[in-house]
Amino acid sequence: MKNLIKFICLVVMMQSCISQTKTKETIRQVGGPCEGCEALLEYGDKSLKNTDTVLGFSDNTPQLKLTGTVYHNDGKTPAEDIIIYAYQTNRAGIYTPSKNASGWERRHGKHRTWLRTDKDGKYTIFTFRPGSYPNRLEPEHIHITVKEPNTNAYYIDDFVFDDDPLLTPQRRQQLRNRCGSGISKPQLKDGILTTERDLILGLNIPDYE
Repeated sequence: MKNLIKFICLVVMMQSCISQTKTKETIRQVGGPCEGCEALLEYGDKSLKNTDTVLGFSDNTPQLKLTGTVYHNDGKTPAEDIIIYAYQTNRAGIYTPSKNASGWERRHGKHRTWLRTDKDGKYTIFTFRPGSYPNRLEPEHIHITVKEPNTNAYYIDDFVFDDDPLLTPQRRQQLRNRCGSGISKPQLKDGILTTERDLILGLNIPDYE
């Protein structure tokens, strides 16, 4: 009987190890190094929806509506349950944290948001146009990180603005177009500047299969 019990325990332990190995194998490491991508997981207990508003939207101009559809790698099938994390500077070009900031908010600032795409792959962010860094070396931009259920979080091309004088021809050539081009041309719709950007998961992402 003792030998039988030992055998059963051994089988249970082996199955547990196999299960853990399979779990690790399902998380594909793609996209290369990504400092700060772990901030995507800092939404805590917040119930993520496909639409959210960045802190400061009501108090800053110009206001922006960033919207679009996330597709699987085929470019046709809407991707559900994709987490999107966005963060940006304030109008002065500074990443300003809140008073009692913790985690990556101390670096990324308080003007950030998390979303999860719906069954149609849709997402919408209400925010405001960020300022360029005070040194004027970088175009205005909004950082975007995504996470699929079966991959690590990885960054994609920032939202940048076609009319930004800092977005020079040289800088445009340097864009990687990860998940598609991030160059936006906001158009006034229903009283708010709106830019539509569809994302194709895996497009121009290293090690993506």
